[in-house]
Amino acid sequence: MSSQSSGSKWVAGLLVVAIAVVVGIFVYREKMARDKAEAPAFAGASSSAPAHAGTAQNAALPQHPIGPASGSTAALPSLDQSDDAVLAGLMALTSDDALKSLLKPQAIVSRMVSTIDALPKHTIGMNVVPLRTPTGRFQVQSDDGMFVESKKNYARYDTYMYVADRVNPAAAASWYKRNYPLFQDAYRDLGTGGYFNDRLIEVIDHLLAAPEPKGTLQLIPAKEGYVYANPDYEQLSVGQKFMIRVGPANEAKLKAKLRALREAIVAGAPAVSSTSAN
Repeated sequence: MSSQSSGSKWVAGLLVVAIAVVVGIFVYREKMARDKAEAPAFAGASSSAPAHAGTAQNAALPQHPIGPASGSTAALPSLDQSDDAVLAGLMALTSDDALKSLLKPQAIVSRMVSTIDALPKHTIGMNVVPLRTPTGRFQVQSDDGMFVESKKNYARYDTYMYVADRVNPAAAASWYKRNYPLFQDAYRDLGTGGYFNDRLIEVIDHLLAAPEPKGTLQLIPAKEGYVYANPDYEQLSVGQKFMIRVGPANEAKLKAKLRALREAIVAGAPAVSSTSAN
């Protein structure tokens, strides 16, 4: 597990915040490793992970088409010019600086899409993560002669959980539908040729299927820190590993938030038509 460092109520929540906090805050080569060198700066879609072969993403028609957006009809900026508008929207909908202290302000949507797409995989590039990583070092402790994760680690996620807890799923889904073209453009830049909302729903379902272990999990020393002694846990995706790594209470909260987000996103979706995913 990498040890690399990375309030008031919200007026409303945004999907970009919810997904980042709920499923993207941890993907900084979370392998219980010691300090490592920083990865190169994010260079856009060309440096992202290669396209995956999911059925929904390669289908000619979207499985979960986005319904009509409500609210402003103002034209959206182009993806490469969207950071200021996205950041301004995020800050305008928050009443404190909790999110601002976590968010990387460059290539926000592209980083978000790349991170979400990578969560069901076994590795993810540090350079695509949209939020700053938790500070402090990963800690282990001895339990009957075995290494186990220290509960002190859970406190490293307090700020992220604080933000996630205040996300309004309905408002998040509304903002997401309004700004969906930006997410789709970023997803197309990955070279998948698919429909981003299908991938998003697939990833949420994948995270909801994360195991909920009872008791502590044994760790064993490895080249870059520690790994799970149980191969069933060590082979999990980066997303599912995080879900169990934040602790049982936080995992339960995150799953409840993800279920609410999923419901809000698919609510009011139109029937699948002949509209192309691209």
